[in-house]
Amino acid sequence: MISKSNLSVKWQKKVLEGIEIDTSQPPYVFKAQLYDLTGVPPERQKIMVKGGLLKDDADWSTIGVKNGQKLMMMGTADEIVKAPEKGPVFAEDLPEEEQVTNLGYSAGLFNLGNTCYMNSTIQCLKSVPELKSALSKYSLAGRSNDLDQTSHMLTVATRDLFGELDKSVKAVAPMQFWTVLRKKYPQFGQLHNGIHMQQDAEECWTQLLYTLSQSLKAPSSNEDPDTVKALFGVNLLSRLHCQESGEESSESESVYSLKCHISQEVNHLHEGLKRGLRGELEKTSSSLGRTALFIKESCIDSLPRYLTVQFVRFFWKRETNQKAKILRKVDYPLELDVYDLCSDDLRKKLEAPRQKLRDEEGKKLGLQTSAKNSSKDNDVKMADAEGSSNGSRESSTDNQQEGAPSEREAHMTGIYDLVAVLTHKGRSADSGHYVAWVKQESGKWIQYDDDSPSPQREEDITKLSGGGDWHMAYIIMYKARTVSM
Repeated sequence: MISKSNLSVKWQKKVLEGIEIDTSQPPYVFKAQLYDLTGVPPERQKIMVKGGLLKDDADWSTIGVKNGQKLMMMGTADEIVKAPEKGPVFAEDLPEEEQVTNLGYSAGLFNLGNTCYMNSTIQCLKSVPELKSALSKYSLAGRSNDLDQTSHMLTVATRDLFGELDKSVKAVAPMQFWTVLRKKYPQFGQLHNGIHMQQDAEECWTQLLYTLSQSLKAPSSNEDPDTVKALFGVNLLSRLHCQESGEESSESESVYSLKCHISQEVNHLHEGLKRGLRGELEKTSSSLGRTALFIKESCIDSLPRYLTVQFVRFFWKRETNQKAKILRKVDYPLELDVYDLCSDDLRKKLEAPRQKLRDEEGKKLGLQTSAKNSSKDNDVKMADAEGSSNGSRESSTDNQQEGAPSEREAHMTGIYDLVAVLTHKGRSADSGHYVAWVKQESGKWIQYDDDSPSPQREEDITKLSGGGDWHMAYIIMYKARTVSM
């Protein structure tokens, strides 16, 4: 059972009253709260308790704090240098919103005790401007009648956390979001020896998107009924064949990610995706009157704005009774073409936009192009598009302001550009460390390692492909390259 206490903290000449702490969490979480209130970073805080200074990983039960107790803290807050009235304006003197703009990327997130899985998920999803826009418009008034209270609270917490990250230059403590996430999905509140356990980032990603898909459904039929599905949903068309009876059937489903299955034969993402679209399952055979084995072959029947891929690296190992990790190296590209994974109907729809994209990028490269010379072979390989610059990858529709009316609709090409990578370092899903690597609007890459963002080189992003104990890609996200027709 979670135990909470209200404390007051004396710092310099101030007394901070009524600070609610969760004594089931390590004191570092409490220090993160004080950082928000005082500006004193946790590493500079010296908090006097029984037995000496409060340590980040101490056990509250041994410290014996009581409700209403007053603690004393020493420490210096981050200083902001004030510029003279008519002197030069320095970056640190600007409002935080302007500092973030000048910096080129938003703040990091404090680790509240094995919450790197959550922090990295948030940083990747926050990089989707259309999702941030939909969340910014979300309010209680627009809440669906059939939406439960905890889903509403988690949506609000996500909206507020995205906004706080965009406005802050200091690391943010995601206390409210984490509290509501555990309330909505209790598995993220699992404890081991009184400490919150490491959780699977893919489970956090999936559960959060599911909640947002329920809450961001537009009440008006004139709007997109499901924002999340439009942004991330992949429609799969599957053919099921029973070799024993010869019977066949088809089905369709919508998923938020494709799976890259890893085996000794898989060296590249494309190979793993093909394996992920083929599998076996047992189901009842109407002709045999019993359960039989069916071969399931799937293809993509509609494409999302953002294509997410999960590397299936974890599996249950009976000998150790825990999730083990496949460390095999699987390369993935900065540019992904999924044309040959699509259904015949979808390929036909993609042909004209792909030719248009090839012509546009050919002109930028100084090549002579002609729509009359288009062929299906070119559509499959898109050779002319390979190696194009970052600038040429953005179509005219990408440059439009969000929500601005367009006379011409944006059409999918089947070509995607890498915009986010969530990595895991370690041997087990229940341990190790998660980090987010996110491409900014400027084209630069930022590594979000909890509260420490740092710039990265693009050529190093595809080196996170596995094969050792270094960070390796677990979830990757691509953005569609579209054209106006």
